[in-house]
Amino acid sequence: MIKFGQKQIFIPSILKISEGELENTGKYLKDELFNNAAVFFSEGIEGIFGEKLYSSLDSAGINVLHRNIVSDINIENIIYEAFAIPGAVDVLVGIGGGKALDYAKYCAHVLAIPFISIPTSTSNDGFCSPNSSLTVEGKRKTVKANIPYGVIVDIDAIKTSPQNCIYSGIGDLISKITAGWDWKEASRITGETFNDFAYIIANNTVFDLLRYKKCDIRHPDFLFHLANSLLMNGISMEIAGTSRPASGSEHLISHAYDAISKNPSLHGIQVGIAAYICSFLQQNNFETVRDFLQATGFFKFVAENPLNKEEFKQAIDLAPTIKQDFYTILSDKKSLEMAKEFINEDEICRQIIK
Repeated sequence: MIKFGQKQIFIPSILKISEGELENTGKYLKDELFNNAAVFFSEGIEGIFGEKLYSSLDSAGINVLHRNIVSDINIENIIYEAFAIPGAVDVLVGIGGGKALDYAKYCAHVLAIPFISIPTSTSNDGFCSPNSSLTVEGKRKTVKANIPYGVIVDIDAIKTSPQNCIYSGIGDLISKITAGWDWKEASRITGETFNDFAYIIANNTVFDLLRYKKCDIRHPDFLFHLANSLLMNGISMEIAGTSRPASGSEHLISHAYDAISKNPSLHGIQVGIAAYICSFLQQNNFETVRDFLQATGFFKFVAENPLNKEEFKQAIDLAPTIKQDFYTILSDKKSLEMAKEFINEDEICRQIIK
């Protein structure tokens, strides 16, 4: 825990990003004096990484008293599951993709016990955020939770993740450029609270990866920078006490597209596309965003399964209504028309949105 002025923030006590870290998980937990764990897996992950994780925990004397394979993220089911966990459990471990991590994180929040996040893909910054994306009354919502007590990223595991997950992480990361601009403008125009430190952290993480010139998305160094940048964005949200450092106009478009589309894509894919469009509207690092997404192969990948043009245009119109009193570039009605016109005329948009 760190105190800024009169505000207390929590940061993870365990932060590990390297190759082979899964084998060290038990040691890290034992060093923090944990004894009894509940383990939550994404579907299919236990068969791939379970033996390695169990062996690591067992060798450190950590008892696994409860396990669960996460198949849904309904908040009512999560609360029910939380109170079925034995009382002796003193740490929750989530391993896999976003659903398992969001599920376990919220269980830990309900029970007020530490949560260890072990992502096997870097599809977004949720693995280190103070929020969970859950289903509430049939709708996907961002629910307040606690930032993880520990984050362990095994680059060997990340390397095996599907290509679309890596590109989703790239799209989610680049969106911090447009999110930060929206936040600054909201502060200037509406007087919304702005946190310089959180903004600097989020901004610097993006440009850390942009400065890294090798764009082989499966190279360990690239994955390290991507994971590190996404991790620090999660911490920036904890510092700010809001999702503002990491979520702006581009996220509103993605949420709207989720609500409209018959076949939505991964969150980070949609956010990356929307960030490209919003950076043009903002006249904010547009060439930088374009060149990075081009160099990594993001646009080429998305062009293989483009988003639906009519649905995306509807999402742009709907986006400003997704959050009340949330100022972004899309709050200006002229921007909505400019965005749709850009989709029609821009050569890259014509390939990725059809």
